[in-house]
Amino acid sequence: MNHEAILVIEDDYAIRNLITTTLETNQYKFKTATTGAQAMTEAVSKHYDVILLDLGLPDMDGVDIIKKVRSWSNVPIIVVSARTEDKDKIDALDAGADDYLTKPFSVDELLARLRVAIRRAGYYREADREEKKVFENGDLKIDYVSGCAYMNGEEMHLTPIEYKLLCLFSQNVGRVLTHQFILKEIWNSPLESDITSLRVFMATLRKKIEKNPAKPKYIQTHVGIGYRMLKVE
Repeated sequence: MNHEAILVIEDDYAIRNLITTTLETNQYKFKTATTGAQAMTEAVSKHYDVILLDLGLPDMDGVDIIKKVRSWSNVPIIVVSARTEDKDKIDALDAGADDYLTKPFSVDELLARLRVAIRRAGYYREADREEKKVFENGDLKIDYVSGCAYMNGEEMHLTPIEYKLLCLFSQNVGRVLTHQFILKEIWNSPLESDITSLRVFMATLRKKIEKNPAKPKYIQTHVGIGYRMLKVE
């Protein structure tokens, strides 16, 4: 079974049905959105491995969605569109799309493009892990090699869970991480009952990294959804 999650942004029923049937047959997990507004809500609140995007949505141009997503994420974006002009492809790719599939397309071609995007994403994630030894954001510094975190140059005394949480946020700056995503990554447990424990750990972590935990500078709460690490200059 494939574990990758795909976000399908397509307002045409027939095309959307073809894509989702193909994904289901090949055991990919997926969610669908039929408008730009729905797409942005999904993209900002959940983790996806690939986005399949139609440019011609009823409420927003697909190129604008690409630009918005690229402002916080490097998730592979494959454009699936009836627009065949080179300018449309160039605009989408310049905005940050990874690939472009013109309608009509074959199921085999769609799957091949998906596999390439997933491999590429895996390669870059591995390269980032190997190259990035130190994370810095404002006065916060994490030395991944030594397993230590510092605030204003002074080492913080974090519990193993607090350190794992801080590393997870540092690797997803600007992205809203849902409670379920965090629980799965840290404890391998997406149970609703564990959200209370997560909130306790987040409260203790904030006391160590925030001057005023009531007005957080580094980690923002999205009520009912999760948390996001902000970029601090």
